[in-house]
Amino acid sequence: MAQTETSSRTRTTTTAAAVRLEAVTKDFGAVRAVDAVDLTVHEGEFFSLLGPSGSGKTTLLRLVAGFERPTGGRIELAGHDVTAMPPNRRDVHTVFQDYALFPHMSVEQNVAYALTVRGVRKAERLARARDALTTVRLDGFASRRPAELSGGQRQRVALARALVDRPAVLLLDEPLGALDLALRQEMQAELKELQRTTGITFLLVTHDQEEALTMSDRLAVVRDGRIEQTGPPVEVYEHPATAFVAGFVGTTNLLRGEAAVRVVGRPGTYSIRPERILLADPAGPADPAGPAAAPAGSPAGGRRTVTGRVTDVVHAGAHTRFTVTLPHGDRLTVHRQNLTGLPESARPGGEIRLSWDERDAFPVPS
Repeated sequence: MAQTETSSRTRTTTTAAAVRLEAVTKDFGAVRAVDAVDLTVHEGEFFSLLGPSGSGKTTLLRLVAGFERPTGGRIELAGHDVTAMPPNRRDVHTVFQDYALFPHMSVEQNVAYALTVRGVRKAERLARARDALTTVRLDGFASRRPAELSGGQRQRVALARALVDRPAVLLLDEPLGALDLALRQEMQAELKELQRTTGITFLLVTHDQEEALTMSDRLAVVRDGRIEQTGPPVEVYEHPATAFVAGFVGTTNLLRGEAAVRVVGRPGTYSIRPERILLADPAGPADPAGPAAAPAGSPAGGRRTVTGRVTDVVHAGAHTRFTVTLPHGDRLTVHRQNLTGLPESARPGGEIRLSWDERDAFPVPS
């Protein structure tokens, strides 16, 4: 399976590597969880490992942390080989989904715990704990116990505890998975701002595509223990390297074989993002709430138009999702922002015209 690297607009090949994996493999008995992975995370970067459950992304994080030993390959942190080094000697800290706070300790004691174990003098560890709490906007919460805090506040305490020791790399294992949607979105923004403020390298594991697209400088899509594609979020989303990436990162219409010939007009496998398709009445003007133009730098292209019948309509808040069945039984999903009134025929059973820029039918390997 291909491992494709697309270049970042904000990084160069001379940027130092905070984390480097070379041909890293991890077997659990007969099961290969990680399969010869090569990966570089740059210093000061917010990098995400994105993939479904069982893809191997958490195992990759545990290998970097030292909680697992690789079956083969090499792991470097800041240019130093740490493949055989125990977790407590690696300059990393891990934040878990369950926070792992000590319930009998105050917030300040939780944050200062690692410094206490290392024998740091009391005055220094308290000062550093308070600095860490200030960084995560928890001034005034030092004396509280974890049970007195909200989920978002407990998450901030876990972050402060990880930051107090000033690690070179912060590892985040699905840290927002237990939060509700509104709080999760708030914490996404806070995490990204925290990473910018501290300059620490963040390595995040998540199955949430929106989370990875929102926060990452770059991301790697993981499947079956291998990396399918690496690059900035916009590159991975707009130019998926494989059919799996096209279907997993966001929503797409994936067309193959005869369906591609009928809908796109040429053979192959193509991805058309639902938000790129315009809806209109069969004899009416173009949809004024249609998608943006194709990405800058794309080659000139015409428009492809098909007619079908609306078979499902789902209101999803900011947009409405339409399923349109075409004459040969092919189906297209369309996402339309709820900005203006809908075309008259955009209702179940209505005949509708769909169109898209030919450049938005992006070819992907089968």
